[in-house]
Amino acid sequence: MACHITVLRRRLPIWLIPLLSTLVFGLWGLSRQQSVWRDEAATWQVAGRSVGDIWIMLGQVDAVHGLYYLLMHGLFECFGPSITTLRLPSVLAMAMAAACVTIIGRRLTGAWAALGGGLAFGLLPAVQFYLQEGRPYALVAAGAGISTLLLVNQLQGRGRTVHWAAYGGAVLVCALLNWLSLLVLPAHLMTLIWTKAGRSTWVPWVASATVAIAAALPLILFSRSQSKQVSWIPPLTWHMMIGPAVLLAMGTVGALLDRPRTGRLSLAAVALPLLVAPQVGLVALSLIQPLFLDRYVLFSMLGLALLLGAALNAAVEATGPRFPRASRWLVLGVVVAAMAALLPQSLAKRSPTSRVDDVLAVAAHVRQLKKAGDAVLFIPAARRDTALVSPDGFVGLRDIALARSPVASGTLNGEEAGPGRIRTAMLAQERILLVTDAPEVARPVSARRDKAKTAVLKEYFTVVADELVRGRRVTVYDRRGKRPAA
Repeated sequence: MACHITVLRRRLPIWLIPLLSTLVFGLWGLSRQQSVWRDEAATWQVAGRSVGDIWIMLGQVDAVHGLYYLLMHGLFECFGPSITTLRLPSVLAMAMAAACVTIIGRRLTGAWAALGGGLAFGLLPAVQFYLQEGRPYALVAAGAGISTLLLVNQLQGRGRTVHWAAYGGAVLVCALLNWLSLLVLPAHLMTLIWTKAGRSTWVPWVASATVAIAAALPLILFSRSQSKQVSWIPPLTWHMMIGPAVLLAMGTVGALLDRPRTGRLSLAAVALPLLVAPQVGLVALSLIQPLFLDRYVLFSMLGLALLLGAALNAAVEATGPRFPRASRWLVLGVVVAAMAALLPQSLAKRSPTSRVDDVLAVAAHVRQLKKAGDAVLFIPAARRDTALVSPDGFVGLRDIALARSPVASGTLNGEEAGPGRIRTAMLAQERILLVTDAPEVARPVSARRDKAKTAVLKEYFTVVADELVRGRRVTVYDRRGKRPAA
């Protein structure tokens, strides 16, 4: 077995295998049949604005994603707006994260733990979902992998002062992409305590962490003033804890198989805190304000993958003495079996129906249904994103509720007129297209503007076409003969 691994290492850097594997998974079905959902639509339409317009918008909304929007703006400027440009950064970031898992596993345990963990990372359902997502969560996972690898370097005595600077920089960049990524610091703190790190490690770690937190603090405080953006997240419930509980149980088994001991740098000492601390930390924060979304701590999957690698390594060591030849192929066999078992889920995640909706499909239907002189309405106003991402489909339609465009108002979806003006504008139309959510995902109409739109349509218009389009609904209304009282 040792000879086999040595030959493998001479032929190819072992971290390259999971990197390429994750890259292949990411490129497979990257366009999801030319579909883009609402979260990605926000990235798309903001990235298409100028830097000045993005900066103005961040003063009102989405400051927490400011760095990501600026990064995507640069990529859109260089390569043009497209689904590939939108999602490829996430693919590359996840591939880098898989490489980090592999290198950490190799440093702390061995080649089989490294290979098993790195390949397992790319197969995890949560990773496969955000592997092809035009949002910052994959980039945060890559940054967390880099910072964890740098910490391991320091604990093994391989690092220098410049590496502590790089560590602090990686933590800071992740915080600027999503400040909940700072939950990686409690994980690293637990590792330092577990391994009984010396003063020569504690002092620079505290300094690096403090500088990163201090630099990110203005963003954290400012984004708190925009907390209305996450007001839709439901309060924490017991059934929401089932998923994290299963992950923690799986991770604990892997940690026990690694035979952890306090005072010793081991895979378990790094991986278990990386899995546990972000999950528990997010739960604790959600007791104060509902924030429990798995994507906010996606980087904790690095810890789970490392622990799965430890479990595979233990299996190889257990079978090696009795079945030396079979043990060489154990990791590969398990990975192939996992790929086969997860294939239906992998296919599903690459389908347009894997997301809540599809803004491009809606735009295509509007293009088919519209007629010259038609007006268009959106309920809620956030559904205007389909017109912002695919304006060609709405050419010739008058957005009669819009008072100020998204760019002019410095908002994501623009500012709409008051209920009275919207009512007046609607009553002047003969035909209106309404874009709204499909019934199964729609929320009750609450905004006064949207109530006014609904009331006028119900009283003065008749439905002549009604189509459900991948999580959204496009309805065409014709004016009835009834006129409002003078």
